[in-house]
Amino acid sequence: MKSTKETLSKLKKDKNAIIIAHNYQLPEVQEIADFVGDSLELSKIAKKSGASIIVFAGVRFMAETAKILSPDKKILLPVKDAGCPMADQISSDDVRKLREEYPDAAFVAYVNTNAKVKSVVDICCTSSNAIKIVNSLKQKRVVFLPDKNLANWVSLHTKKEIIPYDGFCYVHNRFNKYEVLRMKEKYPDAEILIHPESPPEVLKEADFVLSTSGILKRAAESDKKRFIIGTESGLIYRLNKENPEKDFYSLGEPKLCFNMKKTSLKDIYNSLFNERYEIFISESIINSARNSLERMVNI
Repeated sequence: MKSTKETLSKLKKDKNAIIIAHNYQLPEVQEIADFVGDSLELSKIAKKSGASIIVFAGVRFMAETAKILSPDKKILLPVKDAGCPMADQISSDDVRKLREEYPDAAFVAYVNTNAKVKSVVDICCTSSNAIKIVNSLKQKRVVFLPDKNLANWVSLHTKKEIIPYDGFCYVHNRFNKYEVLRMKEKYPDAEILIHPESPPEVLKEADFVLSTSGILKRAAESDKKRFIIGTESGLIYRLNKENPEKDFYSLGEPKLCFNMKKTSLKDIYNSLFNERYEIFISESIINSARNSLERMVNI
């Protein structure tokens, strides 16, 4: 690990590059990253950094978001086919058809969407600010895409009519109520923190429904010593690292995102050394998608 870190450190210096990694990446990838976080957080870090090359250890829509916010930087995705099945469930053409069906509605896209989808909606949101974004809109009807579970969570905290798209994260959607009940019985003193991409019956059993960054914050601030974590199991590594005096358990059997686990140290080295695979997005798509992201940030 040390030699790999030293090799990458020299390469980063020579190329004026940084490596950023999502919370769900493999532990060894998180260890060599300059920054670890959620997708939008990392894209903001990339924008503020003085680096001209950004190696984004994550999935494609995340690297696209970084490119949208930093069009003058070279954004590299180490594994070309590291995609997001949920993001792939909706296209810009799907959004256009829905606009014909719901002409009076506002269109809100979760950041877990591709650049073309972001370019044809009114505004974006994250799992942590989705409720605030929806409630800020003047329209009484909101088409929320692509995650039906996050849409359901938002619907419980607004007077607006939420029209959900029938998409989901295959990792979070696998959680079920019986897993929660079994874990509660096994660890009755544990605090239950669950991501809002999970099914409604699972969220009802949570002590707190939080984004990945929210889970990290709550775990650090809580006086509890045990936690049941309902999100992709990669977050457990960072939770343990940042809170060594506390215990963390994945909800049920560990839930893994296959695409998030594709990226290896070798992939990162090859990506930076060869400057592959670069994210390219047309200027018109970047401008439209950035408008949707900036509207969110302004709110």
